[in-house]
Amino acid sequence: MHLKSLRLGVAVIVAGLLALPGSALAADATATGTVEGGSLSLATSAAPSFSATLDGSDITRTYELPLAVEDLTGSGAGWNTTITSTEFTTGGEDAHTLPAEASSLTAVSAACQEGSTCTEADNAVSYPLTVPAGTSAPQPVKFFNAAAGSGLGQFSLVPTIAVSIPANTYAGTYTSTITLASVSGP
Repeated sequence: MHLKSLRLGVAVIVAGLLALPGSALAADATATGTVEGGSLSLATSAAPSFSATLDGSDITRTYELPLAVEDLTGSGAGWNTTITSTEFTTGGEDAHTLPAEASSLTAVSAACQEGSTCTEADNAVSYPLTVPAGTSAPQPVKFFNAAAGSGLGQFSLVPTIAVSIPANTYAGTYTSTITLASVSGP
């Protein structure tokens, strides 16, 4: 009988231990993850062009310049894109040029690249704006920006550039080098 009492006592003790709240048997752990910032970049593979036929009047033609801007920095500092250019010229010994103020940026469309998650870019730049041009490219101007706290992710920017061609322009093939940059900060 003594053995039965001992077995019953052990069973009661085990049952009591099993009845303790689950938290008494739980453990806490702290998970830590490090997220490092990437880069800020701007790229294009475009070779934009336009054509015009002289008809005795001033003519304006437009072209688009598709760009990819990536703010993978994770800083939230914002960014801005700048543009400058050389004058449109035919080059060669008897070179002809379009006026330095011939190009103006009339609009920019911005969208999050497909498959990307973005923070909408809050742009404060107004249009139209003259694209600087000279024999060598002058100081660039800001043409799109993402205010601080905006513009994180991968974006497609498509600026539309209008080129004014005076009626007294010489016929020929004109080229201009466009220099673009993306800079941290709005």
